[in-house]
Amino acid sequence: MEEMTTVSESTLVNLQEEYNKTEIQTIIDNLEEDLVGLKPVKNRIREISALLLVDRIRKNLGLSSSSPGLHMSFTGSPGTGKTTVGLKMADILYKLGYIRKGHLLTVTRDDLVGQYIGHTAPKTKEVLKKAMGGVLFIDEAYYLYKPDNERDYGSEAIEILLQVMENQRDDLVVILAGYKDRMDIFYESNPGLASRIANHVHFPDYSPEELIQIGKLMLQEQQYKLTPEAETALFEYITIRKDQPLFANARSMKNALDRARMRQANRIFETNNEVVLTKADLVTLSEEDLRQSRVFDLV
Repeated sequence: MEEMTTVSESTLVNLQEEYNKTEIQTIIDNLEEDLVGLKPVKNRIREISALLLVDRIRKNLGLSSSSPGLHMSFTGSPGTGKTTVGLKMADILYKLGYIRKGHLLTVTRDDLVGQYIGHTAPKTKEVLKKAMGGVLFIDEAYYLYKPDNERDYGSEAIEILLQVMENQRDDLVVILAGYKDRMDIFYESNPGLASRIANHVHFPDYSPEELIQIGKLMLQEQQYKLTPEAETALFEYITIRKDQPLFANARSMKNALDRARMRQANRIFETNNEVVLTKADLVTLSEEDLRQSRVFDLV
């Protein structure tokens, strides 16, 4: 029988030094810069990071420590930053030594489930092989389970996934992602999966004000700017659009700005094709570039 290493209760640990070694703060700072809002999500990531750091320090001191559950569930609407946070979480897990490689592999049902007998197991195992040592991010995970279709092979993929999540949890972290209501039903129907998820993180929808901030950051990266009137029009656009079907938060904002840039280019071409352009002409989106959207026809 192995003897447990005894450590004096007066043993000193420089927590800040240990924290600095991991470079986690840099990752969290990047998360703050890259993502607007999402305060509950950022707080949850800090909590998980703190738990993992303390667990690592306990191990280094020879204290008994059960390996913390690392598999996660990210719920929320499209465009709320789930994949971005997944990438940052992979970085944190790698810096702390919980995964070997630190890469994130994003997949959907089509990557895991075959269309005929005998096809699903090889597909799922190949994906898991690629993901080993890192994080497997399964988007819209509830599509793996289709109880109304007896000939569906999604349940086979789930069974293989369950085995790996349990038996190789020291070499793979799985993040299941999707809409909250559908994920809740998915977990109710698959209690084996639910029991292996230790960390549930919900991503709230962005407010119109936060989406405007996101839009400005997107434009800044592309060296564009809005006139004050265009900013007002964009705010009105988002307020209307967010109540329409298929709204995808930051993704919808990006699409709206891409279309506005297209209208701006067309406007410049039609009105100034024989005139020398200024830099201001090329970088400025006007009110009309926004208000030509069909979304304004909905009110």
